[in-house]
Amino acid sequence: MNIIFGPVNSRRFGKSLGIDLSPSKKQCNFDCLYCELEPAKTMGAYEDVISVAEIMEALNDVLSEHQDIDALTVTANGEPTLYPKLSELLDEINKVKGSIKTLILSNAAKIHEEKTQDALLKFDTVKLSLDCATGRCLKRLDRSHDGIDVEIIKQGMLAFKKKFTNPLIIEILMVKGINDSAEEIEALNAFLEILEPTRIDIGTIDRPPAYKVEALSYEELREASLLFNSKLPIYIANRKKVTAKPTAYSREDILETIKKRPLTAEDIEVLFDSPSKDRLQILVNEKEIQVENCSGYDFFVQNASG
Repeated sequence: MNIIFGPVNSRRFGKSLGIDLSPSKKQCNFDCLYCELEPAKTMGAYEDVISVAEIMEALNDVLSEHQDIDALTVTANGEPTLYPKLSELLDEINKVKGSIKTLILSNAAKIHEEKTQDALLKFDTVKLSLDCATGRCLKRLDRSHDGIDVEIIKQGMLAFKKKFTNPLIIEILMVKGINDSAEEIEALNAFLEILEPTRIDIGTIDRPPAYKVEALSYEELREASLLFNSKLPIYIANRKKVTAKPTAYSREDILETIKKRPLTAEDIEVLFDSPSKDRLQILVNEKEIQVENCSGYDFFVQNASG
């Protein structure tokens, strides 16, 4: 039973360890179509709960061997906020972590609960999933446990955002034919404009899914990203299915493209041919375009004062 996994090297977080709060089996209030774990019946609470002491013993053992850890990511074979002692666990982690940053990956189904919010407030970074902003989509894609309401999730996110001063990242995993329609994106956009998260990561399936569903290509993810408000800080997290060749962009094309959607260095690598990259650098030198960091990623954006 591996409670701690890693370390792995991350460009954003450096040397990172994962903490699995459900190492024995999948315990989740969602059964997402795209999940890399085997299908399982949803649950509203953990059936198998490991103790805080057991987790801390495993963590301290690994930290004694690896004294250069930059980040601890709390996750689970399922949903970590179902772990009933999450707040107590964070109190113990925060006693020993020193300068190490903490991150949690949650599906946000319990974000409306005060107990859950109190636990999440103890993290340095919180990343919440929001694949759907409509109830029909939530049931179809995330296959949520009985009683989970997307409107309550959204209200919980807004309440949490008012309290949380650290980075709040929203993750949207897109599945072809389910949540990539203009209607579903419009619903997501309307809510995210109100929420104003630190960053929004848009990705798609990149591991064998539990059910037969199809991923979007990078090009399709980029087209989807253009349907969101250009002021939203969207990062396209998947570039494994790039089929198009880099394109020539004029100076005006570059400015118009970045006006519609800020680009990362990875986007530039995919979209721009070599002369276009040179034109981009000229625009940066002329301060028409500047680079802004958003929770670990550099974005090329229009210089509002330029």
